[in-house]
Formats: sequence, structure tokens, C-alpha cells
Amino acid sequence: MTDATVEQVRRFNRIVAERIGALEDHFLGRSRPLGEARLLWEIGPDGADVRDLRGRLGLDSGYVSRLLRTLERQRLVTIRTHSSDARVRRAVLTKRGLSERRELDKRSDLVALRILEPLSSKQRETFLSALAETERLLQASMVRFVVEDPRTATSRWCLSQYFAELNERFDAGFDPAKSLYADTRVFARPSGAFVVARVRGRPVGCGAVKFKGKHPAEFKRMWIAKESRGLGLGKRLLDALENEARAAGATAVRLETNRALTEAISMYRRSGYVEIEPFNDEPYAHHWFEKRFQVKARRSPKATIDGPATNRRVHASRKAINGSTFVARRAGR
Repeated sequence: MTDATVEQVRRFNRIVAERIGALEDHFLGRSRPLGEARLLWEIGPDGADVRDLRGRLGLDSGYVSRLLRTLERQRLVTIRTHSSDARVRRAVLTKRGLSERRELDKRSDLVALRILEPLSSKQRETFLSALAETERLLQASMVRFVVEDPRTATSRWCLSQYFAELNERFDAGFDPAKSLYADTRVFARPSGAFVVARVRGRPVGCGAVKFKGKHPAEFKRMWIAKESRGLGLGKRLLDALENEARAAGATAVRLETNRALTEAISMYRRSGYVEIEPFNDEPYAHHWFEKRFQVKARRSPKATIDGPATNRRVHASRKAINGSTFVARRAGR
């Protein structure tokens, strides 16, 4: 990444912050800064769980709690606990809070109009097209890949979406019970790793790796949500799984896939995977791939490189130097 590239992004950030009024203490002319106004908008008319707010905005739990306490003091928000689970807190807008949110919406619309009105029709078209692409790329930059337990509700949801898509795309449908590793517990640590891709707390993909000791690790259940495709997330997911395999000591990884998944096959080949003979009896597979990791050669100790004679000379020289230093110190006393 060059300095000019970083500066261009910083310049973009500065002009956007200035243009939308984020530098002002009273955002949109109201008596609160941007953080409080954004939290009001995120809570919305239906309310929101506090943990979901933290995930969506990527904010520290302590900071979100402070913002909510401020909004509570202003009588804009109330915090309730779920009847079924007292540990889950939910933020709900009061009548006053709903009114304030509507006012913020009106003022936000005016800011957007002030940006668009000075532009010609052609400039607006170019601007809006660039905005759409920028939004997609920003969303891609916000995706995080995290190892989670394959038995959580989020993991199960990702797998259900993956299975449903395979059932639609495969010629003979897809039954997960007939596929290898039907029991997802094999992907839990320490025998494997289940990676979930999230953007603003929302899951948009998953993948699993099964460690096999000295044998190549195996990848399974790789899926990216349709609305998040075309952003390079599939390659990033593949990289994340490879990193998990390397960390577990694997020197190679293997995977299999169905002929219907042409885009996945192309990605594997671009990523250095080589087609090999079948290594398992996965009933839905038509192609089997393998990728071997490059093992960095360890540098031999200097004693081996220089040889015993050289090391004896180095040791003798150090001994002489140390002896001279000792004599000098004695003489200086």
C-alpha cells in the first residue's frame, strides 16, 4: 500500500465527515453528537437488542452503554430485559425518541439534497453510481472472519442456507445426511475450525476445516451469501481456512466440489489448487483438489555454516577481547 493510496482514503474520509456535519457537536443542528444520533437511528421503531447494536456498529460495549445511558437521561430510550432471558437487554425508543428519530430523518434528507442539488443530471448519475460501488466495497472491507462453534445458532443458520442452495443447484438435489461430515461437531476445536464471515455483526458466509494430523487438512461447507458475492469474499474465506490449517501444522489442504459450482472451481484453480484423484467417497463430488503449502527452509545454526574451526577462532577472539577488557578495568581501579 503506497503513501498516496492511504492519503487518498484519508482525504475522502475528511471531506465526507465535513460534508455531512460530523465535525459539529450538534449533529444536524440537534443537541447531540453524531454517535448518539446514529444510535437512535439504529434502534429504530421496532427496538433492538443491545448486543446487536454493538455488533452492527462495531463499538465497544462500554461506549454503547454510556451512549444508551445518555439517551435514557434525555428520555429518548428505555432499556428492557427479555422475559425469557434476563441477560439479554433490548433498547426501545420512547414516544419522544420516535419523534426525535423522525426529525433526524428529515434533516438527514436535507443534507443529502444539499449534496445533490448543485450537481448536473449527469454528475448526479455519476455520483450515485460511484456511491453504490463505494458502499459495496466499504461493506467488503468491514467483513471479519471469526472462528466460532459450529453448533451455535449463527453457524447452524449459515449451514442451512448453504444446504438449501446446494439442493437448488445440484442436479440430484442435496441431502446433508448423505454427505461426509454430516455431524458438524467434527469441525469444533481442537479437531477442526468453523469460520463465520460477518459484516456489522450479520453472518454472510462460512467455511470449515477438518484437521487430520500429518495428513492434508480438508475444507468443507464453504458458502458466501448471494448478496455478498462479487466482492472477493470467497477468496478471503479460502485464505482464512488456509491460515487455520497452517496454524494446525498442515502442509497441504484438500477439498472436493460439485461440477455445478463452476465459480468455485475457477477460484480454486486461480488460488493454486491442483486437481487430483478422488481422496474420499463424497457422493456429491465430481472434482477433487489439493494445494501444498510452501515450507520455508530453516536456516542452519551459524556453527554448521562456518564450521568448527571458524567457531573456535571466534570463541578465542571473544575470550581475548574479554580478557583485555578485564585487565583494562583492573588497571583503571
